[in-house]
Amino acid sequence: MSDSFDFIVIGGGPGGYVCAIRAAQLGFKTACIESRSTLGGTCLNVGCIPSKSLLNLSENFSKAKNNFSSVGIETGNVTLNLEKMMKAKEKSVMLLTKGIEFLFKKNKISYIRGKASIKSNKEVIVDQGNSQKVYKANNIIISTGSEPTSLPGIKIDEKNIVSSTGALSFNKVPKELVIIGGGYIGLEMGSVWKRLGSNVTVVEFLDQIVPGMDKDISTEFLKILKKQGINFKLNSKVTGVSLVKEKAIIDITSNETKIRERIQADKVLVAVGRKSNTKGLNLEKMDIMCDSLGKIKVDKNFRTSVKNIYAIGDVIEGPMLAHKAEEEGIAVAEIIAGQSGHVNYNTIPGVIYTSPEVASIGNTEQKLIEKNIKYKIGKFPFAANSRAKVINETEGFVKILADKNTDKVLGVHMIGPHVGDMIAEMALAMEFGASSEDVARTCHAHPTYSEAIKEAALAVDKRPIHS
Repeated sequence: MSDSFDFIVIGGGPGGYVCAIRAAQLGFKTACIESRSTLGGTCLNVGCIPSKSLLNLSENFSKAKNNFSSVGIETGNVTLNLEKMMKAKEKSVMLLTKGIEFLFKKNKISYIRGKASIKSNKEVIVDQGNSQKVYKANNIIISTGSEPTSLPGIKIDEKNIVSSTGALSFNKVPKELVIIGGGYIGLEMGSVWKRLGSNVTVVEFLDQIVPGMDKDISTEFLKILKKQGINFKLNSKVTGVSLVKEKAIIDITSNETKIRERIQADKVLVAVGRKSNTKGLNLEKMDIMCDSLGKIKVDKNFRTSVKNIYAIGDVIEGPMLAHKAEEEGIAVAEIIAGQSGHVNYNTIPGVIYTSPEVASIGNTEQKLIEKNIKYKIGKFPFAANSRAKVINETEGFVKILADKNTDKVLGVHMIGPHVGDMIAEMALAMEFGASSEDVARTCHAHPTYSEAIKEAALAVDKRPIHS
């Protein structure tokens, strides 16, 4: 293998491997350094992909056990084989990691295994355990992702007190599961283990789940999850977690009443956020500037404070989302190539893959109020959508926010069946600066869930047909 490249990408996650592929497509001699034994980063190995596998499998199990008989599908006694379910999850992960290796070979990208640190603005040291080697590059891209964080005094052991990584691989269903944090990760993993038989309690410091979400959606989401049997302690602070005879003891204090309580669990999932993973990269000695949260500072072209070194994904400002990192990976490769790489941060969707799903893009109603922007609202319930009714998936609604004067779509928020896929229509609409009228006058196939988007757009002008 050569030791000199045009591009060296540090990190083989969604941002890094996509960046490497795009750089190779543009004719750059490219290498990607990854410290894991497999490509794909957190997302593919212990994040997005395995969690979605378990969300799908657990939902199928729950439907077979609780719902099928009511619609004439008699399955008999449905039992859980957790070991087999975990193997199915692991197979999905393996196939996708091998798929990235294939794409690297196809695009003639050098795949270097080892732990990278930056020696100079054109040199990277790779530690492979028994040896070290220096590689040279005209451009270095940092894409090392993020790692779970915890609360002061709470040590994650991945046995009784786990991060999302541990929660993906329990060898038996915990009878009592406490989740600290009511965000995307906590609610997805809570849904998985609730369906498989756990009694799940979510403790959230703020007075709403998924802070930052449009409040109409958050309120509806909480109502639905409670109906599914998940317990919530909102506006509550976890003051400590201790272990007694393989049981976790969680101390909680209400922020409002200051009343303390203590609950016991078999497992505790700490899902209070993630932090940039930049350990060992030698940033300080290289004078690569970071902000107070440890995120690398970059300019509009993803350049760090050091010439020839760039950063993308979870290590820089912005939502810690795989697709955000991918967009940045493509953009930085194109910018270095002299093209017009660009990321529109106003049109990056966010999705929670519970059942029903939650999806959002653009401004929330609360943000528009803060910005003093006058707006109109269009809402349409899935209870009035024919496809949702015949499939008995009627919970939730679509909400469109449009500028009061120009009618331009400013934000879209959905909770309901398949909205994680449906949000792409509104991402495209917003990317092209569409008005709600443009969406309302677009023909949508019948019967589809997406008709709820058309109806919500009609509702902006107070003319929905089916509600």
